[in-house]
Amino acid sequence: MATMKLKRAGSVYILTLTNGELANTITTDVAGEYNAALDELEAAKGNAALVLTSSDIKFWCNGINLRWLLAQPPDCFPKLAAMLDRMFLRLALLNMPTVGCLTGHTYAGGAVMASTLDFRIMREDRGFFCFSEVDVKVPFTPVMHEMIGSLADPPTLRELLLTGRRLTGPEALAAKVVSAVYPGEDLLPKTMELAEALSQKDRETYTSIKRGMRRRLVKLQKNLHK
Repeated sequence: MATMKLKRAGSVYILTLTNGELANTITTDVAGEYNAALDELEAAKGNAALVLTSSDIKFWCNGINLRWLLAQPPDCFPKLAAMLDRMFLRLALLNMPTVGCLTGHTYAGGAVMASTLDFRIMREDRGFFCFSEVDVKVPFTPVMHEMIGSLADPPTLRELLLTGRRLTGPEALAAKVVSAVYPGEDLLPKTMELAEALSQKDRETYTSIKRGMRRRLVKLQKNLHK
């Protein structure tokens, strides 16, 4: 894969985004790489967990590659949006625990993707979490609205979506958007510590509980495949 690498460390799979020079942004080709990684993860045997991280200390993921998108035919955005709906739903309902290691800026579609994960660990001393869609004029799909609906309490979520406010790590923690924040040198070790603990849970039971909590997403996924 050109923009990400998947490896296994014991019982934890680590999907590392490696296209930091383009802020790990998403195109149709990149979405295809995510789906290839998800194919492998879904088919994996035994108890396991996933860490989704970035090799770049500035960017985790800044969503859609807008420069690329503007150079595409007009019908590209609806096709990409549909691809993202399916990809994000697969992440949200993945049959193992998932933890985001937010190494840097997590914007727009990147913030949506982070929202699909079971837990998010953010760097304390740099990087912002931001739904910038209202400023870049890219609306959420109904599926995306459903996915981010439980990220924070309704007043906080309303403010984040309608203002495009950027959250630092400590602000994201206070808003309960992330589970924990750590300095850069501790971020991946602490994320791995949580992932390793989660990987010891019975995978079938964990998946059943997660999908039970996200019944509306399960229904949306079924509707998309009709």
